[in-house]
Amino acid sequence: MEMEKITVQPAVETDRFVLRPLRKSDMGLIELHSGDVRVARMTTSLPHPVPPGWTQAFVDRALADDRDEDVWAMDGTLSGGSEVMGIISLARMDRDQSEVGYWVAPPYWNTGLASDAVQALVEANPLRNKTMFASVFQDNPASARVLTHCGFEYLGDAESFSLARDTTVPTWTYLRKL
Repeated sequence: MEMEKITVQPAVETDRFVLRPLRKSDMGLIELHSGDVRVARMTTSLPHPVPPGWTQAFVDRALADDRDEDVWAMDGTLSGGSEVMGIISLARMDRDQSEVGYWVAPPYWNTGLASDAVQALVEANPLRNKTMFASVFQDNPASARVLTHCGFEYLGDAESFSLARDTTVPTWTYLRKL
């Protein structure tokens, strides 16, 4: 029997959910929700359709000791929700900075989950960052509202490549000083 590796990464608890490190058992729900074209099209990193092995590789990277990004599941089992209502991550950058990324499963859209998750991660500041950055596609104003609601300030326009769209998409970039 293979033992699951424990990733040294703090959990962040709220009244509604726990941000916790990924587990191998999350793969089914991650694949289900990230495979939704409406989710994938609003991210840079989710392919659509999800190719074989992609979810396994994603979870393996999230659990690796030498990872450059910490990834948490938005686990709502405390309040009767799903084990994976969404994903939030912090990608390490230089100079005590990181980039926040997140997606929420469609059943939890318009519930405040994304704002609560970003705010919980900002308050916990598990990487002890001085600054957090985030970018959203300009055709996703709801995600931009999440960031401004959580105290992020607009920095400027840029563009990022979206795997699901297979093209470069205009973005808005935000930062939050901590």
